[in-house]
Amino acid sequence: MKDYISLGAGVQSSTMALMAERGEIGPRPEAAIFADTGAEPKSVYLWLDWLEKQLSFPVYRVNAGSLEETSLKTHVNKKRGNTYLRKMIPAYTLNEDGSKGLLGRDCTLDFKIKPLTAKVRELAKIRRAQKEVSVVQWIGISLDEVSRMKPSRLAWCRHRWPLIEMEMTRHDCLRWMEKNGYPKPPRSACVFCPFHSNHEWSRLKREEPDEFAHAVAFEKKLQDLHKHHTGKGRINSIPYLHNSMLPLDSIDFDEDKRQGNLAFINECEGMCGV
Repeated sequence: MKDYISLGAGVQSSTMALMAERGEIGPRPEAAIFADTGAEPKSVYLWLDWLEKQLSFPVYRVNAGSLEETSLKTHVNKKRGNTYLRKMIPAYTLNEDGSKGLLGRDCTLDFKIKPLTAKVRELAKIRRAQKEVSVVQWIGISLDEVSRMKPSRLAWCRHRWPLIEMEMTRHDCLRWMEKNGYPKPPRSACVFCPFHSNHEWSRLKREEPDEFAHAVAFEKKLQDLHKHHTGKGRINSIPYLHNSMLPLDSIDFDEDKRQGNLAFINECEGMCGV
């Protein structure tokens, strides 16, 4: 049996990796794998550079291209002539009739799960149509996120949640990091993820203004793309990165937070944010 860490490079998975390095979680992992969408904030990449130096087991960075570039690329159906998006992020949409919706979510599966799974198959030498379990995949979900636990859909892989086994919450992870003299990890999530909470949008705007400006620019590009192709098939609504349907640079996230916000219970699944 071979153990691999799904490394999101956020608080929980970083804690899990460092605990494994210190022998507080066993057995020793074969490797940690970071699926890079190309859209993480600079703080995550800097943290990952530091984290790799703390671990004696290898860290592999895998990717399926640029999520940003792919999500802004339109395609034309040659037979029908309609324009469509092949890959989408789950942006909130305002339709012509005033109704609201949500674009499809291709990002987690295509840019996180698939490249990570392909790397595990390569490293563990998984055979075609293999049925016996030979891989244990560690996922950094903590006790306060127990609803995100999902069994593996792969016959040869079993999921494991070490932090839940140890009854550790995200706050416990932060306390463990501090107790052992480690710096505080960043939150791992794409800069323009529509599932950011108001707290995260506010933090990004305040602490990483260049990254927030990047998200604002991305939203405008996405909106311009949709406006240009309105009425030509799947692209028939205006997308927003915040559920208020307001442009990011016009929102007082702290005010919105005080009024209450229940829209972000559907956080990105898979390896995002951990």
